[in-house]
Amino acid sequence: MKRKQFLLTGFLLFVASAAAQAQKLQLKLDPTKTRVAWTLGDVLHTVEGTFQLKSGTIVFDPQSGEASGQIVVDAASGNSGNGMRDSKMKKDVLETSKYPEIVFTPRHVSGFVAGKESVTVQVAGDFTIHGATHPLTMTLPITAKAGHVDCHTQFDVPYQQWGMKNPSTLFLKVSDTVQISITAVGDLQPAN
Repeated sequence: MKRKQFLLTGFLLFVASAAAQAQKLQLKLDPTKTRVAWTLGDVLHTVEGTFQLKSGTIVFDPQSGEASGQIVVDAASGNSGNGMRDSKMKKDVLETSKYPEIVFTPRHVSGFVAGKESVTVQVAGDFTIHGATHPLTMTLPITAKAGHVDCHTQFDVPYQQWGMKNPSTLFLKVSDTVQISITAVGDLQPAN
């Protein structure tokens, strides 16, 4: 009798675990349709540029909010349209030879409601840039239709406070904060 109870308990735990696994969702971003832009102000004008998304996946449980995955940006792809400025940014500020990637690792997703076409979610996690990790929570208004997701977010990176060099010169003074703007496109489906 104890053996049957043990097997039944084991089976029920397996079914419960499988059900919990089936509840998780995966958002996979499309690097070709996702735009990572940056804006840096100075006293005379504003400098704008882009980075390329290498990969992006967020796996999350809508009930508990527990999340995992990574969003990886190629730091060496930074492009403002000015080769000399971009070279200085990569060599002196981002030090891309030492730190080739900028990574966001999600830890928690809140506000997601299955079946709603438009919803605003909060994604909290760890933002790693220039070899250091910082807590970051992003607010993302998202639109989801038939498994296709569009979202947008903005946040500031206090790069100088986070240990990166300010590229200001005697005649050119830039802000010590860069605004990051991400417009992402991806697919939302049950996680495997």
